[in-house]
Amino acid sequence: MSHFEFENPYAFALLLLIICIYKCPASLKRIIFPHINLFSLKIGWFNRDRLLYSLILTLMVTALASPISYDSKSSHQRKGRDLVFVLDASGSMGESGFNKESSEDNKFDVLKKIISKFIAERFDDNVGVTIFGSYAYSSVPLTYDMNAVAYLINFLDVGIAGENTAIGEGIANAARLLKMGEAKEKVMILVTDGYHNSGSISPKDALSLAVKEKIKIYTIGIGKQGQFDEELLKLIAKDSGAKMFSAADATSLQDIYDEIDNLEPSQIRSQSYLNKHPLYIYPLFLAALLLLYMMRKRDVL
Repeated sequence: MSHFEFENPYAFALLLLIICIYKCPASLKRIIFPHINLFSLKIGWFNRDRLLYSLILTLMVTALASPISYDSKSSHQRKGRDLVFVLDASGSMGESGFNKESSEDNKFDVLKKIISKFIAERFDDNVGVTIFGSYAYSSVPLTYDMNAVAYLINFLDVGIAGENTAIGEGIANAARLLKMGEAKEKVMILVTDGYHNSGSISPKDALSLAVKEKIKIYTIGIGKQGQFDEELLKLIAKDSGAKMFSAADATSLQDIYDEIDNLEPSQIRSQSYLNKHPLYIYPLFLAALLLLYMMRKRDVL
């Protein structure tokens, strides 16, 4: 079955120039329409020359919009990566003062805002969220629906998984979540502001599970030096083939996510057409004939 569409439909905005044929002063018409002498001196909306000029402009804009016919169209969903945010929601993440521009925001509020912005710019990644405190759980399963992820993140809050910091539980839970994904590239972004002090799984054992699944773990320590386990975060990132970062404030945290966005770029969807036939030549040819007719009529040639 044959289909029809315009590849550049926004070009039809140029049809607003038709208004100028009727309303613009002569000085402006000379700039937009070089052959202003083709316009009749007669006035009136239904003047034949003006209608012809409008038709020529419409045909040229239609050609510019690139009409095509095709048998079928497919979207190349070039699968990106499975990406899970592993977020510390322990009690210490409720500390305020992390954002200098908005002192009432706590660490977790700032983190949610930055993540929402980050995922808004992803295309083909399959994203999920794991929360950890005294224990860990998957708050958002892997999904391509970024709007749903951003929406569900708003309901997360400090203490939702307990007051302690079970880093090992967080990594292990995220590893199980990523194991169910089908992408070749699997990535975690682990964020914490403390030291592992809870849970039944040690960070090193959880790291072994992640490495076995070939999962890269980017680690981010939030706060001043000494407030989080920098050595552990470096070990996790190094052994998984990723990178460790530290963020002393909201600005540096945003810069880190920008860097990760460059390190793990999101692929863009593309489309292909089967038996594509460009049709722009037909309106363009008709417009040329009408223009030649008007020029000959006015003895321009």
